[in-house]
Amino acid sequence: MSKTFTKSMARNIFYGGSLFFMLLFAALVFDSESSLPDTDNRQAITEEVALGKLVWEQNNCIGCHSLLGEGAYFAPELGNVYTRFGNSTEAIKAFIASRPKEGIPGRRSMPQFNLSEKDLNAVAEFLKYSSGIKNSNWPPNIQG
Repeated sequence: MSKTFTKSMARNIFYGGSLFFMLLFAALVFDSESSLPDTDNRQAITEEVALGKLVWEQNNCIGCHSLLGEGAYFAPELGNVYTRFGNSTEAIKAFIASRPKEGIPGRRSMPQFNLSEKDLNAVAEFLKYSSGIKNSNWPPNIQG
């Protein structure tokens, strides 16, 4: 092997490396595209779901809870709360409405937001919608 590094050697390394990484990139794109979930059966976003999202944001629920892995981890994950509560929006509404006005001394607890019936329905529908999103088995356990 020659002890000098020539222009043709540098050109061959550049073209060979470029071709290798372009092929690697194409293979990774193909692999990613083939592993994406099917999104043809998406749920429709109703006005009630949109209102529930708005109530969720106005009350800063994400400040304590996480939803599909995003948010704070102070309180339980709510991506599967509809399933945890037995596929019942009534159970979700009852839980939110039953929070005590004062916190429980010595432990963290959800505050009472005094939501109207319309807002409770909307939040429950939003959480029902969220639990139907294909999420690659998140959260990893049923408790959130």
